This record gives sequence, structure tokens and C-alpha cells, in this order.
Amino acid sequence: MKLKISQVGESVLRQPARPLSAEEILSPPIQQLIELMRDTMQDAPGVGLAAPQVGLPLQLAVIEDRLEYHREIPAEQLAARQRVPIPFHVLINTQLSITQASEVAFFEGCLSLTGFMALVPRALAVHVQCMNERGEPRVIEAEGWYARILQHEIDHLNGTLYIDRMAARSFMTSMNYTRLWQEKAVEQVRAELGLS
Repeated sequence: MKLKISQVGESVLRQPARPLSAEEILSPPIQQLIELMRDTMQDAPGVGLAAPQVGLPLQLAVIEDRLEYHREIPAEQLAARQRVPIPFHVLINTQLSITQASEVAFFEGCLSLTGFMALVPRALAVHVQCMNERGEPRVIEAEGWYARILQHEIDHLNGTLYIDRMAARSFMTSMNYTRLWQEKAVEQVRAELGLS
């Protein structure tokens, strides 16, 4: 079964999500929600999905960057983004800290802003403390594209969307991104859009 994905303008996307108790995490409704979120994310397809995106203000997100998503991306772009496959996992009650403050901008999209993309600066490396789907503590040290996914999804848990962080002049339809900019280096895109 697929869940309905909330779209920009719905208030659930703009409010901080509440933490889950240990009892809630292990409860059948939350365990079922995790499975439904996984199915919804994979069906979309996407690399992450936060509970607010399915209408629930809970500190819960799922992430998975499958190898099959990389097949259409040129090797040099994968290398520039430091993008590698990420197995499915669950983040609950997250605390994120930046471990490498240098930022890099790449195009991002979002399942809650269907049909649009923009250049978004993100930290290169992060440290995340959270719990998994069994309520066990977990520490994640991530860099590159994985760090970007974590920042994007944890932003959702805090009521923030990528449009709050984007380079405004880079906002475009996904169709125009694919047609005009996908094959170009970020530096070239920034220059042509006057974002130097």
C-alpha cells in the first residue's frame, strides 16, 4: 500500500515533529508505518521520506539510495557528489551536528515539491544520533550525498523544506533541469544563472 505524500502548502510540512517514546517505536502502528513509508518511498521513487511528508508530525524518517537509482547518472557526477548506494534504514528522534562546515551545492528535488528542483548548499559531513526501528541508539557519520540526504530528511522533521535553503535563482521544473542543466557542471549552472 502506498501512502499519500503531503505537498508544499500543507501545514504538517512546516511544524516541528514530535519525538517518539520507546513504547511507541515498538508498537504495531509505528512498525506498520515504517513499512508503508518504505513502500511509498520506493514507489515514488525517492531516497528518503519523513513522517511529516505522509501527514504525520513524528520524528521518523526512512532512507535508502538504491544502486538502480545510480545507473542513469554519469560516473563523474556520482564521483563529484560522493554518491554511493545506501541500504534501507530508519531514523527516529534525530540530533544532527555538522562535522565539516564547508558547503557544496547540488540540485535537489523533494517528493513534497513534485516536479521542481533547485541548487541547495549543504554541509559536506554530518554526525547524527538517533534510534533505529527497534528503539536502539545509533550513531551515523556521513559525508557526501549521504550527508545531503540526512540533512534533507532531518530538515523535514524540523519543519524546513529545501526551498528555505536553496539558491532562489536556480529553482526550476524537473523537466527543465533534465532538458537544460542535468549534463552541466554546477559551476557552469551557477555562472549561467548569475549565482556566482
